[in-house]
Amino acid sequence: MAAHFLFLALLTLASSRAIASDPSQLQDFCVADRKSDVFVNGFVCKDPKMAKAEDFFFSGLDKSGDTGNKLGSNVTQVNVNQIPGLNTLGISLARLDFAPYGVNPPHTHPRGTEILTVLEGTLYVGFVTSNPNNQLFTKVLNKGDVFVFPQGLIHFQFNYGKTNAVAIAGLSSQNPGVITIANAVFGAKPPISDYVLAKAFQLDKKTVDWLQAQFWMDNNN
Repeated sequence: MAAHFLFLALLTLASSRAIASDPSQLQDFCVADRKSDVFVNGFVCKDPKMAKAEDFFFSGLDKSGDTGNKLGSNVTQVNVNQIPGLNTLGISLARLDFAPYGVNPPHTHPRGTEILTVLEGTLYVGFVTSNPNNQLFTKVLNKGDVFVFPQGLIHFQFNYGKTNAVAIAGLSSQNPGVITIANAVFGAKPPISDYVLAKAFQLDKKTVDWLQAQFWMDNNN
């Protein structure tokens, strides 16, 4: 009986691990058919016989993103929405550009861990652990340095240098998603009740109303 329960426990653990990440491929590739009307967890595959080299290709990551915005940063995403051949492969990429003192504000990737390396300039980066500790881990990164942001945790990058900075990030999902904290909380549509936010953040209602009236931008392309 004990062996039976152990087997079931191991089976449950294996199953939970199997469904805790992007769907795994059961063939060489599964090029996303983004025109399909069928809704699945991810994208349905188009006929492999119709696949072409362009399905696995993206051009332009050598070009700087436009940082002429309030944040002074730009994120060029390269996920399954840009490369349909990434479907089911569990990886994606992003280029991050920063003007001097530009910031990629606190955000999370609900479906992927991020590994980032600095190509130019210097970045101050960090992430915060979950409740109850909320511990902050930070590091100053220079050219060639690498830092990891665990899946789902709030993190940020800030260029406090006087020159532009560039970084490349790899993510462990074909479509890791982005939740920018300020945008989600104060820019929700329809808005979250200002009474709720005032109580949650221990602010007066006028301050919350002012925050909700701001233009909460998205620096992801």
